Amino acid sequence: MDSFRTRIAPCLVLAVLLVALGRAQEPAGPSSATSSTNSTSKPTKKATPAADKVVLKVGDVQLTREEFESGLSDIEPQGGDAEEKGLPDKDRRKLGDDYASVLMLSQQAVASHLDSSPEVSHQLAVARMQVLSDAEFASLMRQADPTAEEIAKYYSTHLSDFDQVLVRRLFIWKRKDNSKDAPVLSVEAARARADRIRQEYTAGATEKKLAEDLRKSGDGMFDVEPLVFPLGELSPHMEKVAFSLKPGEWGEVEDTPAALLLIQLVKRERRQLGEVSSIIEKELQAQKMQALLGDLKKKAGIWMDEQYFGTAVAPVPDAQRRASNPPSELRKSAKKGENKSDEQQK
Repeated sequence: MDSFRTRIAPCLVLAVLLVALGRAQEPAGPSSATSSTNSTSKPTKKATPAADKVVLKVGDVQLTREEFESGLSDIEPQGGDAEEKGLPDKDRRKLGDDYASVLMLSQQAVASHLDSSPEVSHQLAVARMQVLSDAEFASLMRQADPTAEEIAKYYSTHLSDFDQVLVRRLFIWKRKDNSKDAPVLSVEAARARADRIRQEYTAGATEKKLAEDLRKSGDGMFDVEPLVFPLGELSPHMEKVAFSLKPGEWGEVEDTPAALLLIQLVKRERRQLGEVSSIIEKELQAQKMQALLGDLKKKAGIWMDEQYFGTAVAPVPDAQRRASNPPSELRKSAKKGENKSDEQQK
C-alpha cells in the first residue's frame, strides 16, 4: 500500500491536471447525480446506484465511486478493485486522501496558471501525445484481429510448422559438477557407458531404474518422462537430429569436454488447431499491424536524418535468428526436466 501511495502522486498529477483543465472550462452547476435526484419526484425517488454515488468532492469537482476507482485502476490495475477485495476502510481512506490532495493541487496549479508554464505545457503535450498514440494503436490492433477463417487457413497452409517431438535425453558426464579438472570419463568411456544404458533399455530396463542408477553413480542423467519440443524451440542442428529420427531411435546431439548428450525420439506429433490458434492469431495480428503501420508511415511522409539517426537496420529473418542460437541450447534445456526427473526418482 505504501509503495502504491508513493507512486500515485506523480502518476496522477498529469492525469488529474488534464481532467481539471477540461472541467475548468465547464460552467459550474450541479452534478448529473444531483440534478437527476432533484428532477425526480419524491414519491418515485429511487436509491442511487452505488457506482453513481458521489464519494469525493474537491471544490466544484466531484467524483462518483466509479470515477474514483476507474482513476485508480488506470494507474494501478488492482487499484479499482478496492471494494471487491475488501480493502480496509483505513487503506481506502489513505487512497482517497492521496487522490483528493492531487486533485486539489492540480486545481491550484490551474488557478496559479502553472499550466501555461513551458515545463508543464511540455509535459501536458507529451502526455496528450502518448494517450492519443495509445488510442490509435489500440484501434489498429482491433483492425488487425484475424478472423477464424484466416486462422484456419494459416494453419492448413503451415501444418509442418506445428510439429513437435517428445524426446528423452541421456547425459553422460565427463566432468563432475562442471569442474575444470581433467575429465573423469574419456570420450571412449563415455560412449561405452551410453551404449550400455541403451542396451539395458532395449533389454527391458525401465526408464526409472536407468535414471536412478545414473543418479546414484553420478555418471549422468536420463529422463524418466519425455520432454516436448515444438518445432522452432531447438537450435537448427539439434532440431535436425530430433526431427530426423524415427520413434525409438537414438541420435547423438553433443559431445563436449564436459558431457556426451544423446536423445531418443519417443514420438513425433502435430498440434491441433485448437492448441495453436492463439499463437497463429498473434502471428497474423503482428503481420497485419506491420502492414498497417507501414502504410501509415508512407502516408505520413516520415523522414529521418541518417547522419544523425544512422541507416535503417533490416529485420533479421526468423531462421537466421534461430541459427544464431548457441549449440548447447538443448544442453541448457536440461534445467527443463531435471527437477521433474528428480521428483519422479524419489
